Amino acid sequence: MSFYKLFEFLRDLNRNNNKEWMDEHRKEYHEVRDFYIEWLNQMDIKLARVDQQYSPTTGKQAINRINNNLLFHPNKPVYKDHFGAGLDKERGKGDFYIHIGINESFVAGGFYRPEKKKLDSIRAAIDYNGDEFKKILNKRSFKEAFGEMMEEEKLKTAPKGYSQDHEHIELLRNKSFAVMHHFTQKEILQDDFQDKLIEIYKEMLPFRNYLNHAVTV
Repeated sequence: MSFYKLFEFLRDLNRNNNKEWMDEHRKEYHEVRDFYIEWLNQMDIKLARVDQQYSPTTGKQAINRINNNLLFHPNKPVYKDHFGAGLDKERGKGDFYIHIGINESFVAGGFYRPEKKKLDSIRAAIDYNGDEFKKILNKRSFKEAFGEMMEEEKLKTAPKGYSQDHEHIELLRNKSFAVMHHFTQKEILQDDFQDKLIEIYKEMLPFRNYLNHAVTV
């Protein structure tokens, strides 16, 4: 089993996105899913070696359901076009999410649309020591890996309690504090994909550590 088979299965599923087809190919689905779970188990062990604060997360704990939630999104297809998983899971921690799909594949981390309490804590940390956060964001290797933070949602004005001329106002206006790194299918199919993913994890670590500390103090 390999990622090649995983992509092949997802392409077939995308062309036959219905329960009847899935029922006929349930064995193939479980073979691909089991491969991905075992791959995640390997990643779990390797990430624990490079991060002393890593929270062990088995592949079964990490992997997301392939079914879309049609209750809240009735117009979506029955099944997703990707396998998603979250490693380093611990209540209150920022995400480390792995997305392997036929349309896009990426890793992402941080806090995407966090609840108000966490968002307030992150903004308080930036108010207290935003220079440290900027130093992380502006590091050359960090920018090469992630570019800018995800900014699809920002306040048009200053958040309550902060002035418009705050030195870190552009950061404070964010509603999400997350970054993303894309991988091509060619990269995923290479033997050194896990090594590349570990390097991205390590590059993201100071960013996630800053945010995790912000929401726990």
